[in-house]
Amino acid sequence: MRRIVVQSNAKINICLDITGQREDGYHTLDMVMVPVALHDTLVIEEYPKAIDNFVTLDDFNCEMSEFNTVTKALDSLKELKPYDNKFKIDMHKVIPMKAGLGGGSSNAAFVLKTINNFVKLGIPEEKLLEVATSIGADVPFFIKNVPARCQGIGDEMTPIRIKNNYYVLIVKPEAGCPTQNVYKLCDKNKNWPHGNVETVIKALEEGDDELLAKSVFNVMEKAAISMVPEIQVIKDKLYELGLKIVLMSGSGSSVFALSANKKLIKNAMKKLENKYNVIMTTIIK
Repeated sequence: MRRIVVQSNAKINICLDITGQREDGYHTLDMVMVPVALHDTLVIEEYPKAIDNFVTLDDFNCEMSEFNTVTKALDSLKELKPYDNKFKIDMHKVIPMKAGLGGGSSNAAFVLKTINNFVKLGIPEEKLLEVATSIGADVPFFIKNVPARCQGIGDEMTPIRIKNNYYVLIVKPEAGCPTQNVYKLCDKNKNWPHGNVETVIKALEEGDDELLAKSVFNVMEKAAISMVPEIQVIKDKLYELGLKIVLMSGSGSSVFALSANKKLIKNAMKKLENKYNVIMTTIIK
């Protein structure tokens, strides 16, 4: 049996805007996403005599959606280019659920890439991106897994450069935010405050932390806070602890802080880790 171990990264949204909604129900977005070193671990083993693929999780809190993204990735790949290989995939989950960190999307993308290489299917990246888009809005981002401005339904990506090396503190309250529920709240109120994506990119590329702190935004934040008020409490605490670049990631409920000052990040971590799920990581450039 052949076996490979894969690290499946999380992401954070440095900014996120909803620009519209398509007839098929998908929302169009304009956002900056950045991969971080925080990751799940996927152990992928080939089972030549197996009847079907087999996917397992080691986190009993995970919902069927976590299985479904990976099984859908396997099925979609086989539809694109049939192959007879069968796999057992064991997922060691570390990325928090319902946190806006893209764990399920990342798992699907890394399975697509890994099986493509493992079986030598030779599917080009542009075709993998099409398959990824059919699975979910964040999945294409993880095919490339580089900082990018993502538009459309997340499938139109423009890589961006980030000057500073940031440490990231991710803080998640106990309650999560189901993505569909947050979108529904946003749809009910079209007047959520918007920001300027170009300004955020400019701040990242120039290493201007003062400008970045003023410019980060997430149009979903107020909707998510109405569901989980602890999001605002966490943001306020991070500001009180001296962190300036603070934002909710994705549809929530996790909040992150960026800083090039490792000592500042570690101090905030110590102050919050007894109450919340707190993770210190770094961005991937």
